[in-house]
Amino acid sequence: MTVLILGGTSEAAALDQHLAEQAPDIRAIISLAGHTVDPRPSNLPVRVGGFGGVEGLRQYLRDENIIAVIDATHPFAAIMPFNAEHACKAEGVPLLAIRREPWHEQPGDRWQEVRDIEAAAGVLGPKPRRVFLTIGRLDLPVFAEAPQHHYLVRAIEPIGDRLPVPHVTVIQQRGPFHADDEEDLMRREGIEILVSKNSGGEATAGKLVAARRLGLPVVMVARPPKPDVETVAHVHQVLPWLVAEGLFVTERGV
Repeated sequence: MTVLILGGTSEAAALDQHLAEQAPDIRAIISLAGHTVDPRPSNLPVRVGGFGGVEGLRQYLRDENIIAVIDATHPFAAIMPFNAEHACKAEGVPLLAIRREPWHEQPGDRWQEVRDIEAAAGVLGPKPRRVFLTIGRLDLPVFAEAPQHHYLVRAIEPIGDRLPVPHVTVIQQRGPFHADDEEDLMRREGIEILVSKNSGGEATAGKLVAARRLGLPVVMVARPPKPDVETVAHVHQVLPWLVAEGLFVTERGV
């Protein structure tokens, strides 16, 4: 019997470590979408790639005798959380989502909140600006429609030809990023505006602190809708949930 973790986030990595330390008897598999070529090392078996929609996920739950699913996908995962909801409901498999708190505008911030990436590209305007894109590499092609800007792109993976514009600089890094370093970077690159997804979490919040210090505007992309399922905010809440569901017994028997 196996627990399936839908991963790709720092929460999934932390849950991996937490289960290895606190519940080594639990057999778990982390599933990654495969967007990142060099994912974080894992203590658990890892599968990479999609399931083939809801029906494919249902078949996987049956084939692997999955007793519970933990949705630790990225806050901007728009499809898998709904696939997990439908598949788990159909197969009678308990589902728990880990959802980190989004960032909230603070005094001194100059946010413009938009509904999606296309809207974010649109609000940059016709005048050339020095734009810091911290949205990952998959959504970069949208900004090719605004080639007049100078883009500073930060991504974990090489971006290839995803942003074919005359002026683009790429920084290939994985967080965490500290506020002082972010401020130095923005000053050095002459950044005039920051574009970010509202991913939440501490690892990449430093850019928002830096933008606040520098008085820079921030285009903040809202999260996509999520299914209404049982949710926790921290990986330490997963093990008690498994116990409460009767799926795992601690040494104390509770």
